[in-house]
Amino acid sequence: MDILEKIAEEKIREAIENGEFKNLPGKGKPLNLEDLSTVPEDLRMGYKIMKNAGVVPEEMQLQKEILSLHDLLNCCHDDQERELLKKKLSEKMLRFNSLMEKRKMPGTSAFRTYQSKLYDKFNR
Repeated sequence: MDILEKIAEEKIREAIENGEFKNLPGKGKPLNLEDLSTVPEDLRMGYKIMKNAGVVPEEMQLQKEILSLHDLLNCCHDDQERELLKKKLSEKMLRFNSLMEKRKMPGTSAFRTYQSKLYDKFNR
């Protein structure tokens, strides 16, 4: 155990003895762990920071919009409205594909893995 670990352990012991951990918010409740297994490991920290800052990556926003448009298309019975939705969907898909292509870096398997998972999710 190095010096920093010893100092940290001592500080934790002191806090426990002083009762500083007794009334923490969320005490006795399960932890809310996020499932980031579909995000490549090298992108997880960046996405976590963006999420904590309240920023949604553009590709995530486009994903939501594309899925919503798919749902609307499935429920739509009006031909004019259907054509309008198809046009919007096509524009969103083009933007998404363009965005993903720009972010693609040669030789990065993380991108290819993430891209294939996104495509699989869209084509269900």
